This record gives sequence, C-alpha cells and structure tokens, in this order.
Amino acid sequence: MQKNTRGYSVSFLGYAGKRIAEIIVLSLVAGLVLSAQTVRPAPPPPSPAQSSSTSAQSASQPSAQTATTKAFPPLQFDNTAVLHHLNQVISWYRHVTTGIPTVGQPSDAIYEDNMQSLGAQALRLAFQSAKAEAELMKAREKGGANASPAIPQSGQSTQQQNLAQMEAKTSAQIDQLQSQIQGLDRQIEKAPAVRRNALMSQRDAQQSELELQKALLDAVQKMASFVETNGEMAGGLEGEINQLARSIPEVLGSSAENSSAKKTAAAPAVAASKPLLANSGGLISEAMTLYDYMKGERQINDVLKQTGYTRDVADHLRGPLRDALRATIQQGQQLASQSPSTDPAQMKAERQQFQELTDRFKQLSGALLPLSQEIIVLDDSKTNLNEWRDSIGRESKYVLRSVLSRVVLIFLALAVILVLSEVWRRITFRYVAEPRRRRQFLVMRRVVIGFLIVIVLVLGFVSEFSSLATFAGFITAGIAVGLQAVLLSVAAYFFVIGRYGIRVGDRISIAGITGDVVDIGLVRLYLMELGGTGLDFYPTGRIVVFSNSVLFQAGTPLFKQIPGTEYAWHEVVVTIAPEGNHKEAQERLVTTVNAVYSGYKKEIESQHSAIERRVDIQVAMPRPEARLQFADTGLELLVRYPVEIRRAPEIDEEMTRKVLELIESDAAMKAAVSGNPKIRSAVKG
Repeated sequence: MQKNTRGYSVSFLGYAGKRIAEIIVLSLVAGLVLSAQTVRPAPPPPSPAQSSSTSAQSASQPSAQTATTKAFPPLQFDNTAVLHHLNQVISWYRHVTTGIPTVGQPSDAIYEDNMQSLGAQALRLAFQSAKAEAELMKAREKGGANASPAIPQSGQSTQQQNLAQMEAKTSAQIDQLQSQIQGLDRQIEKAPAVRRNALMSQRDAQQSELELQKALLDAVQKMASFVETNGEMAGGLEGEINQLARSIPEVLGSSAENSSAKKTAAAPAVAASKPLLANSGGLISEAMTLYDYMKGERQINDVLKQTGYTRDVADHLRGPLRDALRATIQQGQQLASQSPSTDPAQMKAERQQFQELTDRFKQLSGALLPLSQEIIVLDDSKTNLNEWRDSIGRESKYVLRSVLSRVVLIFLALAVILVLSEVWRRITFRYVAEPRRRRQFLVMRRVVIGFLIVIVLVLGFVSEFSSLATFAGFITAGIAVGLQAVLLSVAAYFFVIGRYGIRVGDRISIAGITGDVVDIGLVRLYLMELGGTGLDFYPTGRIVVFSNSVLFQAGTPLFKQIPGTEYAWHEVVVTIAPEGNHKEAQERLVTTVNAVYSGYKKEIESQHSAIERRVDIQVAMPRPEARLQFADTGLELLVRYPVEIRRAPEIDEEMTRKVLELIESDAAMKAAVSGNPKIRSAVKG
C-alpha cells in the first residue's frame, strides 16, 4: 500500500510540474496581452507561516479549498456593450472607407489603401472578439458566474449544427448502402439461379432505400444552404452578431479578400485619374483645389474624432476581460505556489482546477487578444489619418500662398491699368484741344483699357486655354448670329468717327431728316431735328435716333458737309423781261450779291483753306457766280453765292433787302426784270 501511494505521489509531482510550466507560459502570454496597459500590483507572495497554515488548512478541509478556487469573478459587461462596440466599428469602417474623398494628391492612393486595409482588419478583429464574448456570455447564462465554458468549435447556430450532423449521417448511410449494393452485384454475378432472384430483390430494396436517402440528403443540403444565407438566425447575442456580419459582406463575406484586392488595385487608378487642378494655373482652379483641401482636412478631423471614440469603446469593453484575465492568472499562480499534496482526492481536485483555469484563460484570451489587436489597429489608423491630414495641410498652404499671390498680382495689374487710363485721360484733355479728336482719343482709351482688363482677368482666372478657345468660338458664333445688328452698328461706329466721318455739331441729312449731331454712341447716332424750308431751318424740339448701321444701308443715303466746312450755296433768281437787257441786269445783280458776300467772305475763304488741307483734290475758291438759263416763264438770271450755314437766314434776309432796293432804285433794272425775285437753296436736302 505504501508503494502504491509513493508511486502515485511521484506521478502527481510530475503532473504538477507540467501544470506549473503551463501556468508560467500562460502568464507570459497574458503579460504580452496586458503590456499596453498599466499593470496592477500583484498581491505579495504568502509568507512561510501562511504557506504552512494554508497547507494545513487545505489538508484538513479539501472541499472548501476546491470551492474557493473554482470561484471565478463575474464579467462586468452585457449584450448591449458588445453590440454597441460592433455598431460603432461598422460605422467607423464605413466612414473611413467612403467618407474621405481624394483631393488629387499622388499620396492619396497610399493613404486610402492603408485605411481600407486597416479598417477591414479592425472590423474582422472586432467580430472575432464579439463571437468569443458571445460564447462567454452563453456559458455564463447556462452555468452561472462560476461556470467554465468549453471552447467553441464553430460559429454556427444550433439549427445549422443539427443540419450539418444530419447531412453527415445521411451521407454515411448513402455510402454504406452503395457499398452493400456493390457487394450484392458481385454476389448476383456468382450466385446460382436459385438464389439470384432473392439477391436481386434484396438489391432492389436497398436501391430504393438509397434513392430515399439521396432525396433526404438533397433536402437537407437545400435547407442548410437556405439557413446559411437567408434562413433562420441564431437567437440572442450570437444571432445579432451574425446579422451584423451579413451587413458587410465585402469584409466578412466569402469573396471579401478578392473584392479587397480589386479595390486596392483600383484605388491608385482612381486617384491618378483625378487631375490636380492646382497645377493648371488658373485662379478659379486653385480656389477650387484649396476648397477641396480644406474639405478633406475637415473630413479627416471628423474621422479622427470617430476613431478616438471607437478606440475608447473598445478599451471600455476590454476592461472587464482584462480584469478577469488578471484574476485568472493570479489564481493560477496561487495554485502553483501551493505545496504538493499526497491525497488522491486532493490531487484530482487540483488537476480539475488546473484544467478549468486553462480553459478559462483560453476563453478570455480569445476575446481579449482581438480587442487588444483592434486597439493597436485603431492607433495605426489614427497615425495614418494624421499623416494624411498633414500631407493635405502642407499642400493647402502652398495652394493658399499661390492663390493670395495671384490675387495680389491681379489687383496690381488692374491698378496699373487704371493708372494708365487716368494718365491717358489727363494727357488727352491737356494736349488735344479739338473736341472731335479728343472724343476719338477718349473712345480709343475706353476700348484699350477694357481690352487690357479683360486680358488680365482671363489670364488670372482661366487655366484651360484650349477649352477656353473652343468655348469662345461657340460664344462668338452665337453672338454673331443673335447680335448681328449690334455688331454692325459697332463696326459702323469706327467709320463714323473716321477721317471723313461725323462729329458732334455737324449738320447732316439722313433718311430725309435734317438735323445737327448732338451725340455719337458706340451703337446709336443722335440728331437734333431741324424743320423748315431749305433756306430757314429751326429746331423742332425732337431728338432723332439712328442706328450706326444705317451707314451700310444702300437705300438710306447720308448727307453731310465736307470736313472743316460750314457753308452752303444759295441762289438769287430773277426773270428777265422779253425786252429787258439781261447783260446790264446781270452786272448790277452780281455787284449787289458781292457787296453782301464781302461781309463774310473771310470766313468762307478760311473754310476753303481747311478743305484744301483735308482733301487731296483741287476745289475752286467759293465766290458768287451768275448764270442765265431758260425756264418755263422765260429767261432766268440766277446768281449763286455761298452762305454760312449757321447764319443762312440772316444772310438771305440781307440779300433780299439789297436786291429789292436795287430793283426799286434802278429804273433800267426795274425795266429788265419781270415778276418778283426769289432766293432758294442751290442743293436740295
């Protein structure tokens, strides 16, 4: 009896040594798991007196010691915490994979690829931990807080496991029936005719049973496939976890790896396909790029906040598991530090305790390790997001600097143009005294300054000149068709202000209307209408507006004075009597007209000198001229003489008085003239 006890003690010591080694290894693994956290101080090892008293107490009361060692601390979390953690991780994953648009930088593809990889990894770790936590809670609900659950072998529901077992059992029966049928076929070939019918009947019966089993297997497989995809879910926490897993098939589905690889390959292409607008050089494109950068930074900041919150949720969920794991390690260390016992019952109890501690450690580490790895992945995600944000921030500073410098250059260029415009205006008013030429210079100033401003704005705001040229071509064609009359008027304006054009103050006749020009616009011409006969014009009080394009209309002639002239031709007409002396009447009438003409002869000669300077043809000096011509009433004597347009009524009135005085005072003249003399305009219109 003593030999048996001694041998049993030796075997127990060997077993205890193996268990102590296992506890040490598990302690090292747990230390690695908890290295990122602040380790709580371990309780001090028991003193020799305490050890001896504990050994004595354990020898005297083994049952109480077993009960005390088996008491595990309860886990301080529930279904709500686990589901909240999963929902938060899923929301974070969707945000980091779709909530940050690329801004066109080459590095965006790298950061985006990293975020997709880290997000999928964190999501898988979160579901791995949640399934382990579900098994822990299921075991706690079945056996109470002190239960030590078995390690789960599968993540399937109870119905799926039952269907799998039924499928395996049916497949085994089918294989067995097929083997039996093959055996019967061999027996039928060798059996005599007397037994062959019985064997064939037996084979037919087994063949019918085989068909039944195949039909049953097909039904079981269809049901299992339906349950796996759209069928019933596991109840409780495990069912909700499976339902959440089905909401993200791109990560947890069967083709998650293939789709992940495709996204990774497509991401650089997408990022490369987006042009970097800041490099195109336009102010509008740079402003749009800067806005995209600022928007990207803001979205990355939002994702960083959500990442920090997700990490806090995971860390909060990890706390109870970490405390339970520490308590398990401490219990293992306390159990390993006890002195070996020789009592078989005590040794069996200790072996059972070691097994429970080992199972619980594996259960807790299965839930804790993925959580710890998830936190590390979230920290890596924050680092990646910070680097991404810093990269965009650096580029946004360069773009902002470029935008500000371009705006400053545009304002400086506009200021220079405006200063040039003011200098041009002052020089024009100072050195150009003639109103017509001054007006021409001012109009040219407006055109040149406007053109320069348009050029500066186009060069500053537009970047894609090829697109601008195409767009300008279409716009020009549309304008040419829709504003044909306006463009024609603008073109006519440059003819109006030309060398032989019209200026303010000129008296012109156009479309049967005579008037003085009061204003010449880029599109319209304004006349002060004059009424009356050809000898005496007076303002009617109306303004007549013509389009400049009237110059290009063949049916609307325009009459105006030669540039630099302000005179017209009038005629004094008298009818010569049949017995009158026309030669003597001509001499005396010409003398009278010359007497009146001498009063304003210098002004007419001055205007003639201006004509010779402006016109390249020879024009005779204007002076009174006499002409004889036949008319219906007889022989007419007319004397044509120039008059100043502005003084025409006054000159004609004086001419009338002088001619009447001549006829009344000279008897020969009175005898030579029949009827009343007339004064008329030599040119109609």
